[in-house]
Formats: sequence, structure tokens, C-alpha cells
Amino acid sequence: MSAWWRARLIGRCEQSPTGRTLRFDVPLWPGHLAGQHVDVRLSADDGYQAVRSYSLAAPSVGTGIELGVQAVPGGEVSPYLAQDLPVGAEVEIRGPLGGWFVWRPEQDDPVLVAGGCGIVPLTAMIRTHRLEGAAAPMRLLYSVRDPDQVWYRDEITPDADPASPSRIVYTRRAPTGSSRPPGRISADDLPLFDRTALGSALCYVCGPTGFVEHASDLLTHAGYASDRIRTERFG
Repeated sequence: MSAWWRARLIGRCEQSPTGRTLRFDVPLWPGHLAGQHVDVRLSADDGYQAVRSYSLAAPSVGTGIELGVQAVPGGEVSPYLAQDLPVGAEVEIRGPLGGWFVWRPEQDDPVLVAGGCGIVPLTAMIRTHRLEGAAAPMRLLYSVRDPDQVWYRDEITPDADPASPSRIVYTRRAPTGSSRPPGRISADDLPLFDRTALGSALCYVCGPTGFVEHASDLLTHAGYASDRIRTERFG
């Protein structure tokens, strides 16, 4: 089991009305891979402890890590982390965790499919891809309810990076002038590949359980190999 590390909050950034990026300094951090996550433990004065898991949103550089936190209404931990944990305060972090839902620069450039805040670990992959200067493109399909829910807006808009083309699909309300009406992602939204390349393409899908199941079915029916589809779900 990974050790617990002391982590000091050094910054917080709004991503959506309820989503925040939290940056921590972890002096003993051992490094991590894109797609991994950590456990965050909060301890009360009376000894009560609460632990929740959050995805890492950026490449491993030095002792800094970045987490994506979606505040869940009525939640015990996420609203406090997203809104109230003071800058400079310390928490305990265990990790890095997870060895399946990871992307390494030496692997093929994958197809990324995200629903809502499921974009967080995929953003770590995109950022690592850019940091390594990989020439082949990553392809991202990002599904959100409305334009206000888009995380990392400046980094994943369709024109942000020609080396990592992206498409954002809106399920409830689309921006003015959008050519696609709101609705769930469909087979027509999937990135285009030569048919012979579908079987070898590596796919990462992250989001709520229902979204992950739907997206995985679409990928499989489109010809992507089921054993090349890696999924990460959250409740």
C-alpha cells in the first residue's frame, strides 16, 4: 500500500460553477503517471477521518500535483476541498494509485472520451503528450451538459492544439450557433480513423457509470477492439 504524504494547498482555480482545480505541494512526492489518482484524507480534531479519491490532472513535475475536485451537493469532503480548505492548509494524500488507466509517452496516441469532470485524468494525458512533444495526435471527445460545464476551456477547445484535436458535445444546452443539437454522444461523434486502424487504437473513457457504458458500447460497435478500451468510472 502506498504511503500517506503531507500535502499543502498552494492554489485553487475555478473550472466550472462547482468544479475546482487544487494545486498541492507534496515534498516527498515520488512522481506519477498520467491517468493515476490519489486518496485524500481529512482528519477532524475529534479523530474522525474521511477519505475520498481524486484524479491527477497534470504531468508529474517536481513536488507539485494538481487535482480536479467536483463539489457534490451534500457531500462530506468535496465541497470543503473545493470551496473552504484554506490555501496553506495541509491534508494527507496517498498515492499515486492505479496502474491500468494510465498512458505512457511510449504508447500509441489514443482516443480519449470524457463525460463531465471525467476530463480530469484525460487532461493529464493531454498535457503529458504536449510536454513530451509527441507528433501523432491525441483525439478527444468531451461530453458536457452545457458550455458552463467545460473544464480546461483554454486547453481543449477545438482550435487550442492542432496536435490534439478535440470535439465538445453538449447534452442539454449548446452554444449559440452550434451546428449540432444537444443530445447524448452518438457514433457520428466518434473520432474518424481508417477502418484498419480501429482494432489497434487505444481508448480511454472516463465519466459517470452510465456515460462510460454508453461510450464503450459506441466504440465497440464502431469497430474499436474491446480489449483496447480502458475505463474509469465515478459515482
